Amino acid sequence: MVLSKTASQSDVSVHSTFASRYVRTSLPRFKMSENSIPKEAAFQIINDELMLDGNPRLNLASFVTTWMEPECDKLIMAAINKNYVDMDEYPVTTELQNRCVNMIAHLFNAPLGENETAVGVGTVGSSEAIMLAGLAFKRKWQNRRKAEGKPYDNPNIVTGANVQVCWEKFARYFEVELKEVKLREGYYVMDPEKAVDLVDENTICVAAILGSTLNGEFEDVKVLNDLLIEKNKETGWETPIHVDAASGGFIAPFIYPDLEWDFRLPLVKSINVSGHKYGLVYAGIGWVIWRNKEDLPEELIFHINYLGADQPTFTLNFSKGSSQVIAQYYQLIRLGYEGYQNVMENCKENMIVLKDGLEKTGRFNIVSKDEGVPLVAFSLKDSSRHTEFEVSEMLRRFGWIVPAYTMPPDAQHITVLRVVIREDFSRTLAERLVKDIEKVMHELDILPSRADIREETNHVVVAKKSALETQREITTAWRKFVMDKKKTNGVC
Repeated sequence: MVLSKTASQSDVSVHSTFASRYVRTSLPRFKMSENSIPKEAAFQIINDELMLDGNPRLNLASFVTTWMEPECDKLIMAAINKNYVDMDEYPVTTELQNRCVNMIAHLFNAPLGENETAVGVGTVGSSEAIMLAGLAFKRKWQNRRKAEGKPYDNPNIVTGANVQVCWEKFARYFEVELKEVKLREGYYVMDPEKAVDLVDENTICVAAILGSTLNGEFEDVKVLNDLLIEKNKETGWETPIHVDAASGGFIAPFIYPDLEWDFRLPLVKSINVSGHKYGLVYAGIGWVIWRNKEDLPEELIFHINYLGADQPTFTLNFSKGSSQVIAQYYQLIRLGYEGYQNVMENCKENMIVLKDGLEKTGRFNIVSKDEGVPLVAFSLKDSSRHTEFEVSEMLRRFGWIVPAYTMPPDAQHITVLRVVIREDFSRTLAERLVKDIEKVMHELDILPSRADIREETNHVVVAKKSALETQREITTAWRKFVMDKKKTNGVC
């Protein structure tokens, strides 16, 4: 007798996902299901839902790298299962990180001797790097105050109001007062003179931004350094500088080599940079470099002994992937100085093409500068009928993600659009974007303005609000609530 067995639905190998029951039922969103589903179905369903995400290459809001060479992609996938913290298991990966630290330190003109090793560490991004640098400044300031017999419970840090939200996180998480230099119309970075005026004996450091997220402009670190040297002489303080070079650290050395912003300035004690921005690596890697060993208090460093050698470590995270460290080393040796310079020059040239195209339309004011991070920040010359938020919304119809946002205090009445020029944003795409913006402006011109859309109710004319206006009102109210607490500027 031939025995037969009826397979349960969960056992059936799915040859066509779209002919199966898995596309006819909703998948769990908040609780795990009782039964398993075939791997083919799980992949297909998740892949299909992800199609609704935006195209990363057309996401002009982000500074983060969205393309790498296939050879590097292979290295990343080969190391995807390596936990970087297992230094005794993966000593070569640790060695690659140390090579990256030294290469970047030399790029930033760290005062290293012939055989001296640089002081720095790889992080999961500039946010962690800033936390580590801030902690080093705080601990060093506290140690000095203790030695002088002075109070050490009220540290502060001076920044511009244009800093990224990670600085506010550092201040709040580690109990440091954040003293901000307000912006003003036409001047959207920290004023060095006003920054130095805010410095007092409790200031652990002044943070300068090499590439503001708002308009890409480099803050004048040289002027800040010179002013702070004079104040330190007058007061006897030792207030240092940290440079947040998240965006500009891999730009300035290659196309503005004579610009003094790094360790050539004596008060610059630490620098952070995002490898996953213009370091040309996928998201998940940042770096912080200290001027010398004395600028990183020893009590913050943990020591791991592996393979008979001492391995110092200073991070907030424990486990992290090795792939991005390997990818950074690939880019540094693959491109070299010449390659990075060519990439950055191409980005700058394409930025000029986009800026010139927007200026020729006669519809926009350019807010960004030619020298700085290659981006174009621009605002409408006439926003009486339509706003930058409407331009941003309509550009999504063409696939472009172009953010619109308001400036921080005291320039919050200014609204801008911003396009970040990354390595994979070609001349052709720049020209195409200008054409699509012209189409959007033409469509807006023939549409009635929001103020003209009205409806009459009981002989009272009431402006009819769109969903966008309602959303903006909610956003404005929420922003006011947060700003009353403290500032939050998370443009990235």
